[in-house]
Amino acid sequence: MSKKNVAVVMGGYSDEYVVSLKSGQLIYDSLDRDLYNVYKVVVLKNKWYFLDENDKEYPINKGDFSVTLENNKHLTFDVCFNIIHGTPGENGILQAYWDAIGQTYTGCDFYQSALTFNKKDTLSVLSKYGIPSAKSIYLRQGQDIHVDEIINELGLPVFVKPNQSGSSLGISKVKDKSELLAATEIAFKEDHEILIESFLDGMEVSVGVIDFKGETIVLGITEIVPTNEFFDYEAKYEGASEEITPARIDAETTKRVEEISKKAYDSLGMSGFSRSEFILMDGIPYMLEMNTNPGFSPASILPQQAKHYGISIMDLCGNEVEKALAKKKN
Repeated sequence: MSKKNVAVVMGGYSDEYVVSLKSGQLIYDSLDRDLYNVYKVVVLKNKWYFLDENDKEYPINKGDFSVTLENNKHLTFDVCFNIIHGTPGENGILQAYWDAIGQTYTGCDFYQSALTFNKKDTLSVLSKYGIPSAKSIYLRQGQDIHVDEIINELGLPVFVKPNQSGSSLGISKVKDKSELLAATEIAFKEDHEILIESFLDGMEVSVGVIDFKGETIVLGITEIVPTNEFFDYEAKYEGASEEITPARIDAETTKRVEEISKKAYDSLGMSGFSRSEFILMDGIPYMLEMNTNPGFSPASILPQQAKHYGISIMDLCGNEVEKALAKKKN
C-alpha cells in the first residue's frame, strides 16, 4: 500500500500563528511515518509556502494547493491536516477554498468553522438545545454605546470581547463603568463586532471533545486556575495559569459537563478536535465558546487531556487523517 501524502498546514493571519507553528510541529513529529509521507506547509498573510527538511521554502500553487520542487517534481497532498488557529483556518475561509479546489482536509467543514468562530451565533444556536450562557449585549462598530444602560442590564463586572477572535485576544474584564468604553476600543481592534457579557462567578473548565473511531468522546475536563484576572492570552500560552486535569468537581457535575459538551459538539455537527470553555456556577455549566482548532503544542490542554484519557498523540492525529481519507472515498 502506497503511503499517503499529508501536509501539516500551520501558521495563519493572526497573532496566534506563533502558537500554530508549535502545534504544527507536534503533529508533524507525531504522524506515523510507516503510513504517511508528512510535509510542512506554512500559510501566512503575505505568502504560502512548503517547507522542506532543510527549511528551504517553495511557493504553494494556490490553483490546486500543490508545490513544484527541484527537478520539476510536482507534489500534491492526499490530506491537509489543518492546525491553523484563528483566521483563515479556524473561521472557514481555508476550508471553503479547499472545498472549491477539491482538496481533502481534517477537522470540521467550512460552515461549522465559521459558525463556531462567531461566539454570538454559536451561543444562539446552542441555546435552542438548552445549553445556557451568560447574559450578553452585542454591538457593531460605529453603534452608539450607552454605558449606563449596559451596566443596568448586565451589572458589574462585565467581560468585553471580540465576537470573532481566538485565544482571548482583545478581551477585558471591566470592574468600573469608567473602564467600559476603553475596553470596547480594545475589542474593536480585533473585530468589528463585540460582545459584552455578564460576569459568571464560578470555576472555569476547558473540555476537549473529539470524534474518535466513530464515537463522540470527552477527552477530559481541565480546571483553569489563572494567576491573571481571567484565562487570557498570557494565561493560555505563557504559563500564567494552573491547569488541573481532571477538574476538581464531583461525579454528578462531571457527568453534567460531559453530557453538555457532547451535546454541543453533536448539535453543531462538529468533526475533529474541539475545546469548549465553560464556567461552572452551582453545578451548572455555562458555555463561553467552542474552539475548533485549539492549541496543540506539548503544553496545550488537548494533548494533556488525550494523555490522561489514554490516547497517544500518534493515534489522535492518525485518527484525523484516516477520517479525512475515508470521507474522500465517499
